[in-house]
Amino acid sequence: MPLSGFIRFFRHSLQRLESSLVHAAGFDRSLGPALAVHGPSLLPQPQHIGDHNSMPSFLDSIFWMAAPKKRRTIEVNRCRRRNPNKLIEVKTNIEPCPECGNLKQKHALCGFCYEKVQKETALIRKQIQKMEGRPLNAPSVETVVLYENEAPGDADKNKRIVERSRKRPSWFNL
Repeated sequence: MPLSGFIRFFRHSLQRLESSLVHAAGFDRSLGPALAVHGPSLLPQPQHIGDHNSMPSFLDSIFWMAAPKKRRTIEVNRCRRRNPNKLIEVKTNIEPCPECGNLKQKHALCGFCYEKVQKETALIRKQIQKMEGRPLNAPSVETVVLYENEAPGDADKNKRIVERSRKRPSWFNL
């Protein structure tokens, strides 16, 4: 069966299915199709009588976009790019870090001191893991880290206490 015959058969089958569905549902035929098939490439497209031998052009499948009518001048481009609304705002919340003296934002941790924090946190985690005995054996209570010369308060009664044998770092607040 040639391809055009198969397409005709497929279209006729879909029309019969549509009409039987409309009849079974009790709809009026004039209301509209009950079954819609998307696929213009499935069904044969009407061809022009004089264009039997012409092949479709590759330009037929290109999505054409708008193109500017005139070239923008350098002045217009620079004004658009250097618009004050597009410039990065000057930050006024920068201060020196009290630990190392490098510049940082007021609400953020200093990037140079962050490595110290990572190391201290890793040591605390190792100590907690030794206390637990095995992985994923953590109690469901809050953990308090106490450094030397610190005593647990009344609020720390029902909490897990991790004691460190060194002076509390200035960035590690209570």
